[in-house]
Amino acid sequence: MTDDSPVNLSAGLPETLLPAPPEEWAEDLARASTQSGPGRFHALRAAAGRHPRHLEAWATLAELADDDVDSYAYARVGYHRGLDALRAAGWRGSGYVRWRHEANRGFLRCLEALRRSAGAIGESDEEERCALFLYQLDPGMGANAGS
Repeated sequence: MTDDSPVNLSAGLPETLLPAPPEEWAEDLARASTQSGPGRFHALRAAAGRHPRHLEAWATLAELADDDVDSYAYARVGYHRGLDALRAAGWRGSGYVRWRHEANRGFLRCLEALRRSAGAIGESDEEERCALFLYQLDPGMGANAGS
């Protein structure tokens, strides 16, 4: 028995799109972000605690942390939560996760924060792995990070 169906050799790598977080999570994070002074970081931590699967919350904490070790820890949590979310969305360890899709940005921000904070604490091998992973997920990421 032969399979006469055509093989698509030009399909390229698959692209994964994370689902958008629930609106209430985004609203909670937005409210926390409007706080000023030291209360802002406390409010952001509380929002992450209420919604621990909200990647934007972890990315924001990692980006705003005053201490490189704290930033690393927040980024690491967001990175691992993001890998779980990617797998649940059908990602199988390869393929694109593009910045242009807003729902992917929380994970990509966590990965970028992990890259930066790993470098800051002297984990140059992890910094390099994260940079390569970012490039593999979205080759244009370097031009878009933080925008």
